[in-house]
Amino acid sequence: MASVDIVVPCYNYGRFLGDCVASILTQKGVDLRVLVIDNASKDDSLAIAKSLAAQDRRVEVLAHATNKGATFSYNEGIDWGSSEYFLILDADDALAPGALARAAAVLDSDPDISFTHGIETRLEANGAVRSLAARPNGPQVEVTRGLDFIQRLCRTPVNNIGANTVIRRMLAQKQAGYYRASLPYTDDLEMWLRLATLGDVASIRVPQAIRRYHASRMSVDYHQLRDFTEREAAFESFFANEGRAVPGAELLMAKARRGLGQHAYWSAISHISRGHGRIGADLLRLSHRWRPRAALLPPLQWILKMDRPLERAAEIVSEMPPFRRRIAAGKEGSGGPDRSAAA
Repeated sequence: MASVDIVVPCYNYGRFLGDCVASILTQKGVDLRVLVIDNASKDDSLAIAKSLAAQDRRVEVLAHATNKGATFSYNEGIDWGSSEYFLILDADDALAPGALARAAAVLDSDPDISFTHGIETRLEANGAVRSLAARPNGPQVEVTRGLDFIQRLCRTPVNNIGANTVIRRMLAQKQAGYYRASLPYTDDLEMWLRLATLGDVASIRVPQAIRRYHASRMSVDYHQLRDFTEREAAFESFFANEGRAVPGAELLMAKARRGLGQHAYWSAISHISRGHGRIGADLLRLSHRWRPRAALLPPLQWILKMDRPLERAAEIVSEMPPFRRRIAAGKEGSGGPDRSAAA
């Protein structure tokens, strides 16, 4: 039976911690250990963690006197891990039933696979559940060569891999090393690139984890413009270090910047259409920086890369101010009676 070590970093998530750990301990078909790392929480997180450890010998607790940050905790978990496979699961999220056994079976079947990832389900604050990605047709597992995975991420530099679904081979993680504190928002993206230099990547095309959305998530205040520059930093870090030996590294870095520019263009159009002119203008300037020769040309090829483009377009229209929505629907002409009211 495969063994899996799961690290659960926690800061002020006591209200979610019990459900998170329960989703791990109820997994079947694997031997598992859980390490809850409490980052000096000010709520009852530590007390809950200790209670969980008292109830189940598979749970251990590491408590910090001061908040050392998520990246520090991730790296402590890497040092602690000693099983065949390894996962970092945020304390406000949960595993889908059967997730560990599915990933272990894939990793067991092919020693060349460095890590697996899967579909992430989103749990809204109101209790509604929806998938963050369309469930594709075809085989349940798709294996991609590591180099092909890196090339694909450079062509479409969007981190669509849910970190809570990534179950990696412990030996590969030890070889890849620590998460970089210099990348507080995209250290996971750079880690996927590093792990892909050590083996193949398996996509398990079923829900593997549940991401909880709530007001206190770190990503809530994450600025759109910063997202693009942080992603660029992740690719720069990778190709300056472990990715230097990847064939065509300079060309791939250039592709990543061009892809970021294409994405920034359409993100700018989205913001402008919803009345967010300032951030839209900033994103257009960023897009121009990464694709100066094509600054005025819409990157139509990016639309083909989007996940569920029609659904995304519908979301943008629904978020438009009413008068813009009427224009988009073709219900308001340039000289119609509503023009003065819209102004």
